[in-house]
Amino acid sequence: MSSFVRPAAEPGEDPLNKTTPSRNYRPISTHLAITPPVSVVIPAMNEAENLPYVFKTLPDWIHEVVLVDGNSTDDTVAVARELWPDVKVVRQLGKGKGDALITGFEACTGDIIVMVDADGSADGHEIVSYVSALVSGADFAKGSRFANGGATDDMTPIRKLGNHVLCSVVNAKFGARYTDLCYGYNAFWKHCLDKIDLDCTGFEVETLMNIRVVKAGLKVQEIPSHEYLRIHGVSNLSAVRDGLRVLKVILTERSNRREQQRRTRGVPFRTRQGEVS
Repeated sequence: MSSFVRPAAEPGEDPLNKTTPSRNYRPISTHLAITPPVSVVIPAMNEAENLPYVFKTLPDWIHEVVLVDGNSTDDTVAVARELWPDVKVVRQLGKGKGDALITGFEACTGDIIVMVDADGSADGHEIVSYVSALVSGADFAKGSRFANGGATDDMTPIRKLGNHVLCSVVNAKFGARYTDLCYGYNAFWKHCLDKIDLDCTGFEVETLMNIRVVKAGLKVQEIPSHEYLRIHGVSNLSAVRDGLRVLKVILTERSNRREQQRRTRGVPFRTRQGEVS
């Protein structure tokens, strides 16, 4: 798999000429092009009003847009097809953001997958930064609102505090060095899915991914990102409810890690009832 950036064309060479060796490259600018096809996954439910803002910022050099429709009752699908005629629409059979993302990942044909929310809070122009990190050697490009250069217009003080506390716990328990935890703007090589085995259907899937890429020993690079306000509609996020769900994921993954370490060392794992398995 090619994973590097090179000039889009040599002097006198047409980068789009299919008879030249550069026919596999997708031009990003007059100076750069990439070989890996990039898939953008957008989980959406009743986001018809926001999609024009989302699609407007998507770069035209991406390979495909996969819209996962969570049984919308508005014109989400029709609007998406009007804005991006080649959009791949996948119907979500289950429920929850995690289920939607997993469904979208399975439908991707690109080597790189980018996760983008449908509420207009993410700037598609930043995708080039994520892809650049991946083709430069990272396995997982993780968006951060609190890395140098990042920002958020959408977090309340209580959510910021909760995110900071949970992020600190993950860093301490799993040896990570994250500055942000609960953020859904990420990108990764598709083959990474074989190593993180996603099995979470809810909003906390983002935390699960962040933990499991570290546990899998994948190379992570944070990307400064600006999170904007949702443009239309009301968010379903709840600081307390979702914070508890994220904490549950952290504790479960920590428990699973201890069990795995014991088994690796050949030490029997004792259950709460004192039984040896």
